Amino acid sequence: MRELIVLGASGLAREALAVVREAGTHHVLGILDDAAGRVPPTYDGVRVLGRIADLQRYPQAEVLVCVGSGIARERIVGWLAETGVRGIRFATVVDPSVRNPARCRIGLGSIVLAGVSLTADVTVGDHVVVMPNVTLTHDDSLEDYATLAAGVALGGGVTIGRGAYLGMNCSVMPDTRVGTRAVVGMGAVVLDDVPDNETWAGVPARAISARAVEAAS
Repeated sequence: MRELIVLGASGLAREALAVVREAGTHHVLGILDDAAGRVPPTYDGVRVLGRIADLQRYPQAEVLVCVGSGIARERIVGWLAETGVRGIRFATVVDPSVRNPARCRIGLGSIVLAGVSLTADVTVGDHVVVMPNVTLTHDDSLEDYATLAAGVALGGGVTIGRGAYLGMNCSVMPDTRVGTRAVVGMGAVVLDDVPDNETWAGVPARAISARAVEAAS
């Protein structure tokens, strides 16, 4: 059985751990979190072993980044590369209930939770988080570090940009794009392309703000 280190003591970590336990794919060694001094010694029954920099002590383990923000996930993965933590093998966690036909692809480090349906030729990038009961239809593409909250529904041929966030129960019209680091609000109905870095909400969805994403990077 493969060993696993989880980065981040979070709600997402608990959800991913539930999948890992049910699937029986990994032996979980522990959790690393930069707030380790403020986190209990065990979290969801798993030992907290130290800070993220301590990952180098576990060279054989696969790694799962369990941080809810796609921007933060990207920052952590980049930091690991920049600081010389080499040879990382990122785990991919997919709930056994997920419908995932042969010609669909789910990338490294991604987390796909219960009840998600991929229909045909769907591409899920690296370090993407797909929460429960999301529907991804033909030719959809989720770029790296995107996050889809529970109940999101995408029409066919939709592209979700790198680091974008889609809120619970929003819907996206076929053949449209949600831009890089864009945000779509809960329950929104997206009928047009959403530009990079913008926040859209409503029915139909419209821009409500342009976020200074660069300042948070």
